[in-house]
Amino acid sequence: MILSMTGFGRAEDVFEGKKITIDIKSLNSKSFDLNIKIPLRYKEKEFEIRKILNDRIIRGKVDCYVNLENLEESNDVKINKNLIDSYINELKNIASDGPDFEYLKMAVRLPDAITSRPDELTEGEWEALAKIVNTAVDRFEEFRKTEGGILHEELNRNIENIDKYLSEVIPFEEERIVSVKERYQKSLKEFENVDETRFYQEMAYFTEKLDISEEKVRLAQHLKYYKEVMDNESFNGKKLGFISQEIGREINTLGSKANHAEIQKLVVMMKDDLEKIKEQTLNVL
Repeated sequence: MILSMTGFGRAEDVFEGKKITIDIKSLNSKSFDLNIKIPLRYKEKEFEIRKILNDRIIRGKVDCYVNLENLEESNDVKINKNLIDSYINELKNIASDGPDFEYLKMAVRLPDAITSRPDELTEGEWEALAKIVNTAVDRFEEFRKTEGGILHEELNRNIENIDKYLSEVIPFEEERIVSVKERYQKSLKEFENVDETRFYQEMAYFTEKLDISEEKVRLAQHLKYYKEVMDNESFNGKKLGFISQEIGREINTLGSKANHAEIQKLVVMMKDDLEKIKEQTLNVL
């Protein structure tokens, strides 16, 4: 089953007057690379959020944005009126002249004149946050599956193209050997006192060097294995990358042994599809 490494997921919910929104997106990467932006209020839970993302997303260059919006007006600020009055009286005793407003401006800057009531993160709010994170990842995974389905179709089409080109090599294979033999036999007639036994030994050696039977068999096996892994294994991107490298080796060897214009054309078309496979495989989880 193919999953794309790129994806996007968003989830939001409201908890006790706070709107929490989480966006997750990713691009392809060799490992799990997370960039997370989180409000100061939830900083203490950053490790837990990272663990959820790491366990479920597995691989990719991931950006996670946690946004917090207060929907209700809250009176978290406490003005210590008695303390401020004491500050003002003391300031008046020191300097008797000046309007009271100037004393007030000085007083509110003094310690503990204005304080905010601590609002600690509760277990209930953390549970709500964790639920939103998991919902965002659920939607992110759905996106990956959809993109993976498109990738699967493209990869399967490219693999089948290479297999088709490989089958088209067969008619030219025997023609190529016959052409080489005729060319060398014609050359043989132009020389005198040629050791025919040695000549045919060399021909046999040369023909063996041009033989592409093993390359065709191995290439067909690699193509079949690629499809098996693609259809039956999870998180198979790296493995598919290794198999595509082996496919490339056999195609290159086929091209170096071709010695035939039509086979060379088929090899070029194989390489074109293989490049598409390599690019697409980079995006497979």
